Amino acid sequence: MSNDKQPISYSSTGVDYNVMDPLKKLAQTAGRQTSNNLSVFGIKEVTESRGESAYVWEEEDSYRAFVIEGLGTKNLAADQVSKITGKTYYDSIAQDTVAAIVNDIITVGAIPQVVNAYFGSGGPEWFSDTIRSTALVKGWAKACNLAGAAWGGGETPGLSGIINPETLDLVGSCIGIIKPKNRLTLGDKLQAGDAILLIESSGIHTNGLSLARTIAEKLPAGYQTKLSNGSMFGEALLMPTHIYVRVVKDLFDSAVDVRYMVNITGHGFRKLMRANRDFTYLINQTPPVSPLFDFIKQQSGNDDSQMYGNFNMGAGFAIYIPADHMEKAQAIITKNNLKSWNAGTIENGPKQVVLKPKDITFTAETLGVR
Repeated sequence: MSNDKQPISYSSTGVDYNVMDPLKKLAQTAGRQTSNNLSVFGIKEVTESRGESAYVWEEEDSYRAFVIEGLGTKNLAADQVSKITGKTYYDSIAQDTVAAIVNDIITVGAIPQVVNAYFGSGGPEWFSDTIRSTALVKGWAKACNLAGAAWGGGETPGLSGIINPETLDLVGSCIGIIKPKNRLTLGDKLQAGDAILLIESSGIHTNGLSLARTIAEKLPAGYQTKLSNGSMFGEALLMPTHIYVRVVKDLFDSAVDVRYMVNITGHGFRKLMRANRDFTYLINQTPPVSPLFDFIKQQSGNDDSQMYGNFNMGAGFAIYIPADHMEKAQAIITKNNLKSWNAGTIENGPKQVVLKPKDITFTAETLGVR
């Protein structure tokens, strides 16, 4: 970005966690006051799950987990790139949405069982493009198969005056099972000396698209702008999100001692300290950064602290395990055709994330999700 342009901050594009996170914490407090209602069914909530990526309750022979998650604005980029290429990207957009859902539920040790869809529209016009709507449906079913979950149904409301009729609000929910019960992972198992294993992302995933779209609007060639590797900016943004369910299931089935997991989405590398534990999360190795993130950094004027504090920067998922389980875990990840890095360790100390190669420290106050 040239010196005569103002940097594009993450919050200026409509995503300000300092404003949004207090509401999340307020909702957690209010929700906790309703938990006694579960006693009618002979079950009880796992209070420690509030503030995690999925809500957990205990049943007789297992735990169950529930999550609801949305795509965000990635489909708006897909719509604009489609005008350039003539392709429909809604099979990938469907996978992005399902991935956002199931990658959250697995963080507590749950394997997804049923996924439901919410395709909110501003009217029937969007569905009249049968190529696009068929791609969405087929892509959703394929993504559920990748996650090993049944697509149970959903809702397609027409909300004229609330939703832009030219697009969709894509959301979904999931119920998963934690069985046996010792697979529950809420951070209580973490210990100083544990290793931090990072698994590659496929690209931007579903986080940061509002900033990326703002960049596209300011570029003379827009989404057609070429990255340093020759790929088109718009199509690089639309790489479908990895689904990590099979990896996590294989790790559990192979008796890897999984002690905590994080889906690296909003808040970027700050998410590495999501557990309700006072540890220092020391990262000694960061994944290689793709030309896409280099381009976003250059065009937005954001520094490394802002980029790593908001984007996944090449790492879509983090798993915390004993150091002596690292070799076995990485072999399993490789068999799932994904790259991984033995990235760092958990240390006694103040709650913070330290990115040693970048000389960046995120203190506990920068992550207000609980």
